[in-house]
Amino acid sequence: MRTTVVERDDEGRRDEWRGGDEQCREAGEAWGHGAADWSSLFEHYSIDVLLALLPRLGIGPDVRVLDVACGAGLAVRLARSTGATVAGIDASHDLLAVARARTPEADLREGSMYALPWADGSFDVVISINGIWGGCQPALDEAFRVLRPDGAVGLSFWGPGPPHDLRGCFKVIARHSPAPHLASMRRLNDIGAPGVAEAMLAASGFVDSEAGVRTSVVEWPDAEIAWRAISSMGPAVPALRHGDVEEVRREVLAAIEPARDEHGAYRFRNDHRFVTARRP
Repeated sequence: MRTTVVERDDEGRRDEWRGGDEQCREAGEAWGHGAADWSSLFEHYSIDVLLALLPRLGIGPDVRVLDVACGAGLAVRLARSTGATVAGIDASHDLLAVARARTPEADLREGSMYALPWADGSFDVVISINGIWGGCQPALDEAFRVLRPDGAVGLSFWGPGPPHDLRGCFKVIARHSPAPHLASMRRLNDIGAPGVAEAMLAASGFVDSEAGVRTSVVEWPDAEIAWRAISSMGPAVPALRHGDVEEVRREVLAAIEPARDEHGAYRFRNDHRFVTARRP
């Protein structure tokens, strides 16, 4: 019988788990700094992947669904609209406040994806929309634990492209971020490399993985809204704290100029990948 990371005696894995809790706390603080702008202006990037994942995972009436790193709860709301019983966890108090307002009947909890506060076998489906990344293996161990036998898991993450219209904006943020943040982002983004997500799922005990791809589309009507949306991202926080905010803003807007159409609106298309698997 497979044991979870919490039950192992291996100190290295325990240290990884504890370090992950600290990582979750820091990420929650970063992502919560612009909760209203993020939930209103950027969170819709995931619509195409959600439309692919929800039916593929069998989400519907009476299905128990957990969203790990649920953020402002768009996926929770859409899953609930199918008749599913929904729950979610996130490290950001402010994003969870939005999620609770959207779906009051959901079981939404503030906490770490490395220590899920639900019993073994509590869910039929676990999803994580750009929430579990490279180096987050203990989070998949926990997802495995709370799934019933034959339950399904679905993850999404940015792919290597093309298209990747937001890459220029991310490069600006990277240039203005401190070195430790850059190292962390490279490790997290490893999941987008071919086969990495499937290998992580297999390492946690999942089987029958299948990969898919969609094109994420985000649109903003003008430069002011584009900047508010981009600066609401968690990864932007180190650059905003470490660098000159006005300089970062100018460089970001210059980087995204190719995405502006003849009406002044910005439109970005990005490679969005997902993987599903099953707990045996």
